[in-house]
Amino acid sequence: MTNTYQRLAKYLDSLPAGYPPSDDGVEIQILEYLFTEEEAELALRLGLLGESAPVIARKVGLGPDVTANMLEEMVQKGLISGSYPEDTPPTYSISQFVIGFYEDQVNRLEPELVDLFEAYAPIYFDEGPWKKFPQVRTIPVNEAIPITSEVLPYFRVEEILQSKTHIAVRNCVCRQERDILERGCDKPMEACFSFDNAALNTVKTGKGRMISLDEARAILKNAQAAGLVLQPANSRDPIFMCACCSCCCGVLRHIKEEPNPGDLVANPFVAQYDPEECITCGACVDICPMAALTLDELDNINFEQDRCIGCGLCVGLCPTGSIRLVRKPETEQPKIPKNTTNTYLNIARTRGISKVLALINMLIKHIFGKLMAATSITESVKPEKE
Repeated sequence: MTNTYQRLAKYLDSLPAGYPPSDDGVEIQILEYLFTEEEAELALRLGLLGESAPVIARKVGLGPDVTANMLEEMVQKGLISGSYPEDTPPTYSISQFVIGFYEDQVNRLEPELVDLFEAYAPIYFDEGPWKKFPQVRTIPVNEAIPITSEVLPYFRVEEILQSKTHIAVRNCVCRQERDILERGCDKPMEACFSFDNAALNTVKTGKGRMISLDEARAILKNAQAAGLVLQPANSRDPIFMCACCSCCCGVLRHIKEEPNPGDLVANPFVAQYDPEECITCGACVDICPMAALTLDELDNINFEQDRCIGCGLCVGLCPTGSIRLVRKPETEQPKIPKNTTNTYLNIARTRGISKVLALINMLIKHIFGKLMAATSITESVKPEKE
């Protein structure tokens, strides 16, 4: 007989980001650790599109106040997503594993949960959809972008920041996880940004703090100096952006193990190396997150372009201009989705038509649920006949 946690795991795997099964059931253990059975049942009734507590209450057959309290508790525990627009009631939606309830365990991690995450991560990245269509992309640091290139605004970090009304920052859950395992680094901990409604959610749930545009710039300047890679959401209007290191970041750690990491990131640029101008100072070798630049026993710099993810960190350090970013060929230019919804649709397409149909079915249920809730509210406020 399938239990609640198995049904929730299957439901999560039906979503675009996936939650592939393992041989030893570690993905079930993660859910058992995080969710009570009642919370798991409630999560099963949530979709990717946010719904208000009264709408969800009607679906689950609980009172509106009881449902609202449970939903708020689950948001605070980082189990589901809550959206808190300034002028309308909050809405709630299912969180996927990554990007989702894993990241929302920031400041809440315990050794047992970390061990479960570490055991499951290789399965998730090998069997999930990340290699086909990543949820994040890589953008170069501003100074590395070639002046001669016409660069769309969503590839420039400054223009991304200026387009946002709200900016929040919080700790990096990946660095927290590696610290617990005593494999951490000395890179800045407060380095993950969320924007607009996601920023409001970050602050509302106590996971981070609101910051000004100038403070965001200062944090990014420190991140660049520390050799961190900028990874916004893979859309033209990203709702988050992380400053990542290849020693802790789950994404970078796993693609670094691949022979051609550059094939697994969405970035229009790649580094080009000129050995004739190089003085072999080794600064690029030390900062490259993917070991695309290495120093051999004869003190020669070796460059494997297929390993380059186009972050541009090496360009800013090179004293001779031996390394520069160039645009990839037109056939290799990434097509960045318009928004998060389109990102999920693209991911679903890579997983097959059944996943796309599942999203369409979810949308139909969402619309039907709102209509039914509106009808119920209308009926409840009708005056009684005398």
